[in-house]
Amino acid sequence: MFIGKIIGFLLGYWIGGFWLGLLGLFIGHLFDRGYAIARRGGGPQQRQRIQDVFFRTVFTTMGHLAKADGRISEAEVKQTEHFMAQMGLTAEHRQQAISLFKEGAALGFDMQAQLREFRTVCGRHRNLVQLLLVYLIHVAVADGRIEPSEQRVLGEVAEGLGIPRFAFEQLLRMILAQEAFGTGQVPREDNIKLAYEALGVKETASDAEIKRAYRKLMSQYHPDKLIGEGVPDDMVQAATERSQEIQKAYDTIKKARGK
Repeated sequence: MFIGKIIGFLLGYWIGGFWLGLLGLFIGHLFDRGYAIARRGGGPQQRQRIQDVFFRTVFTTMGHLAKADGRISEAEVKQTEHFMAQMGLTAEHRQQAISLFKEGAALGFDMQAQLREFRTVCGRHRNLVQLLLVYLIHVAVADGRIEPSEQRVLGEVAEGLGIPRFAFEQLLRMILAQEAFGTGQVPREDNIKLAYEALGVKETASDAEIKRAYRKLMSQYHPDKLIGEGVPDDMVQAATERSQEIQKAYDTIKKARGK
């Protein structure tokens, strides 16, 4: 959106010349940015509702995922606690997250009803839809593998969110590859293959296609964009840290191509 910048510059230029026009341009930029954020969030009350539903859905489905095999192991509890620490949740949010996790793990929890609420409130924000799955996959693979029961629940979540099977499987491959880069323990012979998978592109992709995929992913995890769409402030850190793995993958491809 540029209308604020245009009006700001023209008004400033008309009143006081070029330099005042630049000041008007800057003020117009702030207006455009604030308007865009407000439009995405639908105002303070709607943005708060989006945050609340996103938060609730993340941790109830996380609890449901942990109980997928019929029991919650000590390792799964530690994985979830570690993820909460990564997020940097406030003390209040941490207690809420634990309660929601237990609610999702309880017998009779209706995951599909929770996903329907999520789609109703957050569904038009595609970044939030994908981020929910990213969080769940991150916790599922924390022990180094995804159990068949976890894969089933993840598939059900994707279906409940309206994500086609092929898109879910591609996202899963991307996250697994990004996780591998995050550990820093990628075997040299797998480095390049995983780098392409982390960006969601084929090895035959052109330099321009790879750059577009990289920029799109980096944009998706940009803090301002996530907060503007309704991710609670203390849940942004875990999302933006993923950009580090994406950067490593992109750098690996550039190096391999001699760029």
